[in-house]
Amino acid sequence: MALDGTVLLPEDLEKMQAAIAKLRSNANARSVFLLDRNGQHFASSGDTQGLDITALSSLAAGNVAATDSLAKLLGEQEFSVLFHEGEKDNLHISLIGPKGILVVIFDERSSLGLVRLRVRKANGEIAKILEVMQSKKVPGSGSDGEGPDPFLGEITDEDINNLFGI
Repeated sequence: MALDGTVLLPEDLEKMQAAIAKLRSNANARSVFLLDRNGQHFASSGDTQGLDITALSSLAAGNVAATDSLAKLLGEQEFSVLFHEGEKDNLHISLIGPKGILVVIFDERSSLGLVRLRVRKANGEIAKILEVMQSKKVPGSGSDGEGPDPFLGEITDEDINNLFGI
């Protein structure tokens, strides 16, 4: 699920950035990213130089979707944590509430145990911030396609005719 129609207020994004930065510091991670289930990037902290954040976000969301299918195949509801170990860098991907994905990139300066512990502690705080953000949805902007367009909601046909001199 995406965070469709979510109102992203500056104060909410600041809280999210602070929580992500705190997690990165506490886990001694290289970088941390928050995405939605569609791969939309919302916040990040740390070393993002040379990273294609759009590709990383899309691929991480695809990885979660594929793993969800594997879980269902095995009779599990979901696998909430994924780990990928590389020669230099490691990836810890975890679900945050029903809509968020947290990606932590770390190297030899940290450990899987530390990252897992810090992510588990940060999960509740980040989930609360996402919940508050989600509660500020624009009316009628859900994925059901009903209601006014959130960007054009107050523009009438008369306004458009006047704009174009019709």
